[in-house]
Amino acid sequence: QVQVVESGGGLVPPGGSLKLSCTGSGFVGARYAMSWYRPVPRKQREWVATIESPNDKIYYVDSVKGRFNIVRDANKNTNHLQMNSLKPEDTAVYSCRFLADRHYWGQGIQVTVSA
Repeated sequence: QVQVVESGGGLVPPGGSLKLSCTGSGFVGARYAMSWYRPVPRKQREWVATIESPNDKIYYVDSVKGRFNIVRDANKNTNHLQMNSLKPEDTAVYSCRFLADRHYWGQGIQVTVSA
């Protein structure tokens, strides 16, 4: 049974920080990618960041470069998305995706940036 669980998030004022975490369980093998997505106005889904295992390649969407940082803990099949200098437009439900034999999604976690 494969399970993806997100944690963290919440309410933060503009310019603040939050850390999202995502843990996957039940996977076979060490080759997979972990990504974060968010729904945005006039677009069904926006890719935000990815970190790959085992090669540790990292990718960000341009709008979060220099503000967000993704790292992974290989022993726990976990990634952490450190979100700094948050803007109101970052407000969204953030969903974690593990890509292994197929896509596995978490339930999503709310991030609200508001004064």
